[in-house]
Amino acid sequence: MIEITPRVSIGEDEVSFSAIRSQGAGGQNVNKVATAIQLRFDIKASSLSESVKQKLLALSDRRISREGVVVIKAQQFRTQEKNRLEAVERLRALIAAALVEQKRRVATRPTKGSQRRRMDSKSLRGKTKQLRGRVSDY
Repeated sequence: MIEITPRVSIGEDEVSFSAIRSQGAGGQNVNKVATAIQLRFDIKASSLSESVKQKLLALSDRRISREGVVVIKAQQFRTQEKNRLEAVERLRALIAAALVEQKRRVATRPTKGSQRRRMDSKSLRGKTKQLRGRVSDY
């Protein structure tokens, strides 16, 4: 089981891993060893609750395809095991971010004192700018 939070977890059978070759420089090791890991997680077929699924699908994340599959590629480390742990950690962070409830904003009004201070500063600024005008010949 992959534990996201103490209450939410997903089964390891819901996540598929495949080893691929890493990109970029690295010499012969990169060219012959498949150390990068590609993690695939199907949101729609997962055991997550419907509300979490909807939040995940609503995210505008480039790692989530139109079909609702999360694809994470980890290639930072030289070993498959470390890259696998990194990919799982990224998936955990993505799902945990979708679990966070946004606080509802309570509409408030500015206080009389703050409105008065704002108007006073605006009028003071206007007087300062007025002094910058042309000088009259009186």
